[in-house]
Amino acid sequence: MFVIAFAPSNQAQPLIGIRGGNPLISITSGLAGGQPFPVINATTRLDYRPSAIVTKITVASSCPGQKFGLKVIPTGVTVGIPSPEVILNDGMPAADFITNIPIGPLRRARCTLQYTASASFDQGNSIELGNDVHLVTYTVVAQ
Repeated sequence: MFVIAFAPSNQAQPLIGIRGGNPLISITSGLAGGQPFPVINATTRLDYRPSAIVTKITVASSCPGQKFGLKVIPTGVTVGIPSPEVILNDGMPAADFITNIPIGPLRRARCTLQYTASASFDQGNSIELGNDVHLVTYTVVAQ
């Protein structure tokens, strides 16, 4: 199971927020003697708005003792250019998530956060090994 906690970073002009709470993703099933099935969760939304400069949103994760794989992809992006999936690993440097957010009026923009949790047979599952708890940070920065 993954418990993902969000830490949005706000600067003076840009606004960023998370809607939908912290998703819980459990890796609990698979084929007998085979790999566990990946689990997809797309119940959380990222809201943001353009500012007086061209910006981008980055994503980073902290998960001490990480046992399983986790990746995120922005879907349904209304403003800016989405990145391909980002693999979330403990202590990773911030990676580009949505780039080229143009200068603009204070209109709202959004995307859905699609998380995919995965494990190999060797890694085990959430029932046997417990939860990975990720602190995922989304930050708006000048581009």
